[in-house]
Amino acid sequence: PSHSVHFEKWPVHCVAGTHGAELHPELEANKIDLRLLKGTDNKDDGYSAFEATNVALASYLRDYEISSVYVCGLTTDYCVKETALDAVKQKFNTYVITDAIAAVNAQPGDDKKALQEMYRIGCILIESKKIS
Repeated sequence: PSHSVHFEKWPVHCVAGTHGAELHPELEANKIDLRLLKGTDNKDDGYSAFEATNVALASYLRDYEISSVYVCGLTTDYCVKETALDAVKQKFNTYVITDAIAAVNAQPGDDKKALQEMYRIGCILIESKKIS
């Protein structure tokens, strides 16, 4: 939503129904079965996909017998990191696609710290060309 506690810390972005929330036009959106809503309950920042407000992601993945999660997108040091950490905590094999992420770097080096933390807890850091 356009009014959220999240925007007390960050510029308004990815608001449902706006250009900022649209998928990239080259993405084959017809292959997407599930869209997660984050930050819609106005309680917290909702960085992790596992904090989705429209579905319990861990349960959804287990219902479909999915054991591995590949994480990419924005931002390395916030949403990507929190999603990856939650995936590991939920016992999913977790891959972070390092050439398909980008950081905010509010403090220089936040991206490197985030990658180190993800690796340290068990994430597999991988480039997209190595995914078969």
